[in-house]
Amino acid sequence: MADNLSEALKKLKLTTADGSSDSVDSCLDCLLKALAHNNVEASEKVQETGLLPMLPTLLAPQSSCTPKVANIIAELAKNEFMRSPCVEAGLIPPLVQLLSSSDQEVLLQTGRALGNICYDSHSLQAQLISMGVIPTLVKLLAVHSDNVGLTEMCLIAFGNLAELESSKEQFASTNIAEELVRLFQKQSEHEKREMIFEVLAPLAENDVIKLQLVDAGLVECLLDVVAHTVDGEREEEVAQLKTASDLMVLLLLGDESMQKLFEGGKGSVFQRVLSWVPSHNHQLQLAGALAIANFARNDGNCIHMVDTGIVQKLLDLLDRHVDEGNVTVQHAALSALRNLAIPVVNKAKMLSAGVSDIVLKFLPSERPPVQFKLLGTLRMLIDTQVDAADQLGTNLGLVERLVEWCEAKDHAGVMGESNRLLSALIRHSKSKDVVRTVIQGGGVKHLITMATSEHMIMQNEALVALGLIAALDLVGAEKDFVGSSLVQVLHKLLSDERSAPEIKYNSMILICAVMSSEPLHKEVQALAFIEVVSKLRSHENKTVSHQASLTEQRLTAQS
Repeated sequence: MADNLSEALKKLKLTTADGSSDSVDSCLDCLLKALAHNNVEASEKVQETGLLPMLPTLLAPQSSCTPKVANIIAELAKNEFMRSPCVEAGLIPPLVQLLSSSDQEVLLQTGRALGNICYDSHSLQAQLISMGVIPTLVKLLAVHSDNVGLTEMCLIAFGNLAELESSKEQFASTNIAEELVRLFQKQSEHEKREMIFEVLAPLAENDVIKLQLVDAGLVECLLDVVAHTVDGEREEEVAQLKTASDLMVLLLLGDESMQKLFEGGKGSVFQRVLSWVPSHNHQLQLAGALAIANFARNDGNCIHMVDTGIVQKLLDLLDRHVDEGNVTVQHAALSALRNLAIPVVNKAKMLSAGVSDIVLKFLPSERPPVQFKLLGTLRMLIDTQVDAADQLGTNLGLVERLVEWCEAKDHAGVMGESNRLLSALIRHSKSKDVVRTVIQGGGVKHLITMATSEHMIMQNEALVALGLIAALDLVGAEKDFVGSSLVQVLHKLLSDERSAPEIKYNSMILICAVMSSEPLHKEVQALAFIEVVSKLRSHENKTVSHQASLTEQRLTAQS
C-alpha cells in the first residue's frame, strides 16, 4: 500500500505539473484508498511530497476528476495538522468557486472539504463569509432540497457559520427563514429536525431573522411539535418539546416579533402559549411563564394581561412549586410577575390578588436566582403603594431575611436588590413603625453602606431612606448611625466632586436631620462640615447652592 501510494503521489505531481490527465484518475483512486485505510499516515505522505499546492489546478469546474479531488481534500482536512497547509496551498478560493457548480457530487464533496478545513476556526469561517458563501449555500438548499446529503451539508455549514455574529446580517439578507421552515415542514425524523433546530437557535438570536421566521410560519411548526410531544415519554420527544418551546421563547425576545404574536392579546399564538402555564409538564410551565415575561415588556401588554386574569394563572403555578420546588419554573413565574407589576395601574390589582402573600412563601429559598426575582417583584409591587409598603415593612421576618441577604457578598445582585427593597419599604411607607422594624432588624448599617454604592440611583435611595429614619426615629437609630460612621460617609459624599447634585442635596438634608443628636452633632463639628458646605454655596445647581446656604446657617447657629 505504501509503495503504491508513493508511486501515485509521484505520478500526480508530474501530471499536474505537465497538464496531462490520463493517469490522474487511477492515482486519485489510489490516494482515496490509502486515506480510507490509514488517514493520518497517508496525509503525512501527501504533506511530505508537497502535493497540496498542485491540487488547485485539479479543481477545475469542468474536470471529471474534480469531485474526487474535493473528496481527497475533505479527507485530508479531517486531520488538524493538515488544515493550515490546505489554506496555505490556496485551496479555499477554488473550492468556494465550485459551490456555483450544478454537479451535486462536486457540491457535496466541496462542502465537506470547506467544512473540514474551516472546522473550529472562526477566522477561516469569517473568511468564507466575506467570500459570500452564505447566499450561495442558501440558494443550494433551495435548489437541492431533495438531496439528503447536500441538505445535511448545508445545515452543518449554516450551524457553524451562524455562531459568528458577522454572519447574521448576511443570513438576514437571504430567504434562509423560508427555506428552513419549508425544510422543517417536510421532515418527520427526529435527527433531521434536530439538525434544523441547531441552525434555527443561533439565527433566531438576531431580531431581523426572528421576524422573518415568524413571517415564514415557524411558530405554527413549533406549536405543532409541542402538541405532538407534550405527553411523550420517549427521550427524543422530551428533547423536541424542550427545543421547540425554548425556541418559541427566543422568538418572543424580539420586540417586533413579540408584538406581532401578541396581536393585542387576542392572537391565537398568545392564547396557545398561555395554555402552557397550567400544564402538568414542567418544561411547558417554564416556557409559558417565560413567554408571559417576554410579552410583558411594555405597559400596554402588561395592563391587558393583568386585566384578563393572567396573574391568577401565575399564582396557581407558583403555589404548585412551593413544595415541588422546580427552581427554573419559580424563577420564570417570578420574572413574569415582576414585569407585570411595572405599570402603576397594575400594582394595586396585583396586591389585592394576593401576589405578595404567594411571593413571601419563597422567602426561605436558598437559590440566589429565586431570591433575586422575589426581591425585584416585591420592590416593583410596593412602588408608590403606601399600605403595602407599611404591611411588608412591619413584617420582622421579611426585614430580617433582607438584612441577611444584604450580606450575600457572593451574589451582588441579591445583595443590591435586598438593599433597594429595604430602602423602598421606608421610602414608600414613610412609617415610623416600618423605621422601627428596620432598626430592630439591623438594617440601618446596610443602608449606610448602600449610600457609598457606585450606582447613583442606589446612593440616592439610601440617603432618602436614612433621612426618613432620622426624621421619624433619630433616638432609635442614633447608635447605628454612630457605629456605622454615617457622618464620615456624608462628609466624603459632600467633599467628592464626582457626587451628583441630588447626592449632595440629600446628604445636606441628612446632616441637618441628625444635628439634634448630641453624639452625631459632635461628629459633625469635629469634621468641620461648615467648610465643605460653604464651598457648595457656589454650586452650579441652584437647588444644591440654596440647600448649602440653609445648611451653613444651621451649622453656624448650632456650633
